[in-house]
Amino acid sequence: MRLVRFSLLCATALAPLPALAATDDAVAADAAADAAAPRQIVVTGAREESSTATKTDTPIIETPQPITVVDDELYLAQGAISVSDTLNYVSGVTANPYGPDSRVDGAFVRGINALQFRDGMRDVFSYYASIRSDPYNFDQVELVRGPASVLFGQGSLGGIINMVSKRPEFETAGELSVRYGSHDRKEVLADLTGGLTDTVAGRVVARLRGSDTQTDFVSDDRVMISPSLTFAPSPDSELTLIGLYQEDDSGSTSQFLPLVGTILPNPNGRLPNDLFVGKPGWDRYDGRLLQGTALFEQRFGEAATLNLKARYIDSDVTYLTHYANSYSNPANPYVLIDPATGDPIPDPGQRYILNYASGSIARMEIFSSDNNFQVNFNTGSAVEHTILSGVDYIWNRVRKHGGRALELVDLYDIDRDSLSDFGGSYPTPNYPGFQYATSEDVTQEQIGFYLQDQVRFFDRASLVLGVRHDLAESHAAGVEQYDASATSFRAGLIGEVIDGVSPFVSYTESFEPVSGITSSGAALRPKTGRQFEAGIKFHPLDSIIVTVTGYRIEESGRPIDDPDSDNPDHKIQVDGVVSKGFEFEGNAALPGELNLIANLSYNEAEIAGTGQQLDNVPRFNASLWGTRRFALSEDASLLIGSGVRHVGKNRSYGPAFPDGIVTPAFTLVDAFAEVSVDRWSFAINATNLFDKRYYSACLARGDCFMGSERNVFGTVSYHF
Repeated sequence: MRLVRFSLLCATALAPLPALAATDDAVAADAAADAAAPRQIVVTGAREESSTATKTDTPIIETPQPITVVDDELYLAQGAISVSDTLNYVSGVTANPYGPDSRVDGAFVRGINALQFRDGMRDVFSYYASIRSDPYNFDQVELVRGPASVLFGQGSLGGIINMVSKRPEFETAGELSVRYGSHDRKEVLADLTGGLTDTVAGRVVARLRGSDTQTDFVSDDRVMISPSLTFAPSPDSELTLIGLYQEDDSGSTSQFLPLVGTILPNPNGRLPNDLFVGKPGWDRYDGRLLQGTALFEQRFGEAATLNLKARYIDSDVTYLTHYANSYSNPANPYVLIDPATGDPIPDPGQRYILNYASGSIARMEIFSSDNNFQVNFNTGSAVEHTILSGVDYIWNRVRKHGGRALELVDLYDIDRDSLSDFGGSYPTPNYPGFQYATSEDVTQEQIGFYLQDQVRFFDRASLVLGVRHDLAESHAAGVEQYDASATSFRAGLIGEVIDGVSPFVSYTESFEPVSGITSSGAALRPKTGRQFEAGIKFHPLDSIIVTVTGYRIEESGRPIDDPDSDNPDHKIQVDGVVSKGFEFEGNAALPGELNLIANLSYNEAEIAGTGQQLDNVPRFNASLWGTRRFALSEDASLLIGSGVRHVGKNRSYGPAFPDGIVTPAFTLVDAFAEVSVDRWSFAINATNLFDKRYYSACLARGDCFMGSERNVFGTVSYHF
């Protein structure tokens, strides 16, 4: 069945190509002129619309909540090679909080893990059951800060990341690119779109990549193809079908190296950043993803709009990896085996350590749907209403089977040939050092009903009111884990008190079922929380917007590592988590084709009464990015850009380090240059330009995560 689906996707992918040549001469001439024009690095404008915060097309300055829209031209110029990277220059965000991770994307928003959505529907459940999304596949990435459960149900307290898929366009356009860079990165990219008939348009987005990474023996290979079709039989009706096949053959760039030997001294010296602790050929993170999405919109004049969305995801991942056991004794994890008793004893030379060999094979299936009806009407000449009512549904099932074993290694001179390959699969009881097997079959289901009213007064002030009720349940191997319900509320007010100045206040709530278990095997209960926020949006011109905001988030049910268990999968839940702070974000498109983005944020996130900042959450973040274009001739131009980003120090607490382990602050510089000549462009990107070596996170539980090393790549593109 899967082969049939893939064959259909490939057949669909080929369909638009002949039609590109068949476009009539007038349209082709217009497209040629557009292709010859230099591309623009888009800075979000005050009047730009975002549908994520309200599920309606509402200008940012009329939304009582901070919103950041990062256009693909911008994040690609900033050197983004993952979805996490697209948020490097966004206020209130710590992107890649555990360093570059070839397995998953991650970002802290206001000190809290953000959930990932695609086209308004959540597309990641569980850990290590899917592969990372490809940023080349999106037109933009939107970040909504603060709880969004009223519209999205399972929403994180800190905010949500919504990726907007590239869709077909009726105007013929496209690009073909080749790329080479650090770690022997070799890529071919394609993005082609155009009309097939007067009412049908197609698009194909594709990437073929072969690459190593900054971690020895870990690859980052990818095949991605996303064909799509749009049917527009009338100006008021539109159906878009998006397919996606993606295959990643990779490993784990996160090697979980022990504190002693990284941030803490070891008499044998510092462990290298590129150290691989596994067995080449056995360690891997290989995944296959098949996805189908349908988006339908029917407009009934100016008064009403029907939106229907549905997506099915089928994902398979084989995850085999090694990591050192630095958790049993984080302050001194190096051991030898007593030949008389077989028990571990301290290694006076601090070289040998027990090494976990852990593996799992996972399959994840997701069906999601979001359907709403929007009605616009007035109550009087100066009061406009936009009523949105909807229902969404999510079903997902994750099945995993795996096992874990322990082997003794000299971490400073690993004999990789002596490590077992466990028959090419995960450890089972017939292998020495076997510890335990795991088996998981979890099904989650949630249905939510929501209602929202956006009221616009005298075209100067906007009031947003919303309510939602969720029903959620989860079963593991047929046994109920939880059966919960929640009602969430939202209220916000923003008004342009004088031209270009719009203060706002808001109150929002969240409800998020979480998967996982405690050390006793009990399921984790859903997280809940609420946020109070107030701020001002300054927008003296449509090309300038500055947002200053302060917030307080209160959360219950946060999962954290169980200090009484050496299994990193075991969690406990805590109440009374408070995250509070302020953010500054400025975007400006200035004369002389100068674009600037400036961000500053301060965040205090702690469990109430402890006085201790949450693990790996910095208090200060700041960044500055700018680009400028220079004309070289009538048909040639130079676009240059550079940025600096600072992530403050953070501290982690645990029984072995009651005073905490400090991960130092770091500051990185990025740069970009592109020459455009007629239809051709030649670009070079550099992230961490000066190759600063740093740690993204060092945790009191025992391990450290390496920061991103310098990454330089050049791209040659031909634009249609």
